[in-house]
Amino acid sequence: MADPLRGWGCRELLLLFMLLGTLLGAGAGQIRYPVPEELDKGSFVGNIAKDLGLEPRELAERGVRIVSRGKTKLFALNPGSGSLVTADRIDREELCAQSARCLVSFNILVENKMKIYEVEVEIIDINDNFPRFRDEEVKVKVNENAAAGTRLGLPFARDADVGVNSLQSYQLSSNMHFSLEEKSGTDGQKYPELVLERPLDREKVAVHDLLLTAIDGGDPVLSATTHIRVMVLDANDNAPLFTQSEYRVSVPENIPVGTRLLTLTATDPDEGINGKLTYSFRNEDDKISETFQLDSNLGEISTVQSLDYEEFRFYVMEVVAQDGGALLASAKVLVTVQDVNDNVPEVILTSLTSSVSEDCLPGTVIALFSLHDGDSGENGEIACSIPRNLPFKLEKSVGNYYHLLTTRSLDREEISDYNITVTVIDHGNPPLSTENHISLKVADINDNPPIFPHTSYSTYIPENNPRGVSIFSVTAHDPDSGNNAQITYSLAKDTFQEMPLSSYVSINSDTGVLYALGSFDYEQVRDLQLWVIASDSGDPPLSSNVSLSIFVLDQNDNAPEILYPTLPTDGSTGVELAPRSVEPGYLVTKVVAVDRDSGQNAWLSYRLLKASETGLFTVGLHTGEVRTARALLDRDALKQNLVVAVQDHGQPPLSATVTLTVAVAHSIPDILADLGSLEPSADPDDSSLTLYLVVAVAAVSCVFLAFVIVLLALRLGRWHRSRLLQASRGGLMGAPASSFVGVDGVQAFLQTYSHEVSLTVDSDSRKSHLIFPQPNYADMLVSQESCEKSEPLLISEKINVNEEELGVVQVGFFFFQ
Repeated sequence: MADPLRGWGCRELLLLFMLLGTLLGAGAGQIRYPVPEELDKGSFVGNIAKDLGLEPRELAERGVRIVSRGKTKLFALNPGSGSLVTADRIDREELCAQSARCLVSFNILVENKMKIYEVEVEIIDINDNFPRFRDEEVKVKVNENAAAGTRLGLPFARDADVGVNSLQSYQLSSNMHFSLEEKSGTDGQKYPELVLERPLDREKVAVHDLLLTAIDGGDPVLSATTHIRVMVLDANDNAPLFTQSEYRVSVPENIPVGTRLLTLTATDPDEGINGKLTYSFRNEDDKISETFQLDSNLGEISTVQSLDYEEFRFYVMEVVAQDGGALLASAKVLVTVQDVNDNVPEVILTSLTSSVSEDCLPGTVIALFSLHDGDSGENGEIACSIPRNLPFKLEKSVGNYYHLLTTRSLDREEISDYNITVTVIDHGNPPLSTENHISLKVADINDNPPIFPHTSYSTYIPENNPRGVSIFSVTAHDPDSGNNAQITYSLAKDTFQEMPLSSYVSINSDTGVLYALGSFDYEQVRDLQLWVIASDSGDPPLSSNVSLSIFVLDQNDNAPEILYPTLPTDGSTGVELAPRSVEPGYLVTKVVAVDRDSGQNAWLSYRLLKASETGLFTVGLHTGEVRTARALLDRDALKQNLVVAVQDHGQPPLSATVTLTVAVAHSIPDILADLGSLEPSADPDDSSLTLYLVVAVAAVSCVFLAFVIVLLALRLGRWHRSRLLQASRGGLMGAPASSFVGVDGVQAFLQTYSHEVSLTVDSDSRKSHLIFPQPNYADMLVSQESCEKSEPLLISEKINVNEEELGVVQVGFFFFQ
């Protein structure tokens, strides 16, 4: 049958293969492409981007790459065109030897999805190898009395190509005595045989030179030749004979080097040199001669190097036994190598994620790896597993590929690093196993806010503290890591006494230490309530807060303040009155004092520090009451001076004193008469001073009164003109827009400027005491109701003079309602 591809050029074949690749690659599951061997580097194999459902630019974006166990990369990806191309020239015979089909399998990994696609490329043979004989010249011996039809074995040729391109036939050069026949072996190899057609005569022709040609079926046809020299010998009646035409032996691959595999036995009934046999390999390839050794005398076959089942599973060789008369016999030897569990399973990591976010979804792919065991059968069957107490599982992918997946969400704060042990074990006897460790870090996300150890804090600070002193320190903990655990402290915005809290205290944003921005005064600020906020630096940031109470501790920094009796502004002492007829325990007066401190610092005690008459008066320790200790006697002085001390209980204690003057007499007129003699005046100008003061007060009052009269006159004149203008307009309606305040306004204005002048004149000494009370500005706020009333303005002048009894002159100017 004629070859349908015969006559096609390489260009047509390449186009055909590309078309077949497109058709094969379009199928679901495995992607297949055919490609002829010996193409130049970078030649097109298939449109891998299209078959993966991607655009060419997406190959790089998605991390598409080839993963293969082979040491030599035969194919590559062209990211520009999205096609699969050859990475180098491909020699089919080097890859697959004599296999009928040469398939190269590898995987395409889509990195961002950790998805594996199987790709299979069939390497199509081309006729690029000539048939080859082992030797250029072969000597064949034959007895001169050999009968017609005697067959002589000839060396066969080898062709590395397969199919139609392999060895197809032999041709023998024309001659008178021999013809050529071909014999096919069980392995498909064609063996040539030389058949004797006519009797030989050594005396006529001792040597016959023939040419054997081997021809393949490629296009163009390739061939090879070898020189056959047929040596005609004297008569040898019997040819050697093997006990078996085919010897078989099975040996394990781990037998020691030098082990004898089998002994071949052949017999020859001749005697002498014609019966002596010699054993040798015929037509052996290089691998046979490198692996085995044949004893030429004993026919024993032994190993000269170790066997490897994974490299060669069987060896076929031909052994020839030849006697001294050049007769020979051949036998085939088949050595089968048995697999031994001598290969440890392998774990080959294809893709690995070294870090995964703790919020990853269950089913996230962590790693993609493949398993390989060089053994076969049960020895090559492998299983893999991981510890069960981990949040991961194994899922089989295509072929021997496995995915390592998460089974649940991860928590970095619980476990931040995983060391996953992948154990692979085969089913051999004994089983072999290996372990592979996959390290995985759990990347942090900002899923934990800062945490304070306590729900609230409180601290104390004494008042009068130095500015900038450290008050307290708060510390929060964030179980996250990196920026997610970097904490910044701040104070919540709030006010105290209409001032922002930030004006009282500040906080170090890095350490959480609080500082006082000023000196605290317990009498003004007794406690501060504030919130401390701890925020991390995550995205988005998380925060938490805690309440902090700052209590100011009182210090004894305020001396007692005496409220009564009040001292006159001119420095003179006040006078208390006591009739001479009082009984013991009579309450003369009471010293009233307060302390702005608190607690023990504000506990006050009173004591009599000094007195004119010892034992006449007592002071209540806690009440401050001044009482008579005994009845007053006539011999007791009219004027009694008492010094009362008020002391708190602070550390150190602070105190204040007040001087009391007690006047003793039978009646008030007597007391007033006697008061003039208590301090005789030494200055003759005191009466003049009193006169000057009275004149000054009168002058000020007159000026003020004139001002009020002028103001009223202006107001009344303006009011009168407005009335006239209204009448002249002849009935224009509406009140004039005047700013006239009216009498009530003036009255309210004058109320804020009331003055009282008090003149105290001693009847004998001419000493005067003038008091100017400060204006009462609180009275400036006049109620609306009082302003709405229409009451006349009253100006009164009141002078009360009673020189005989009181000796006090009061002059008052009052403006009131």
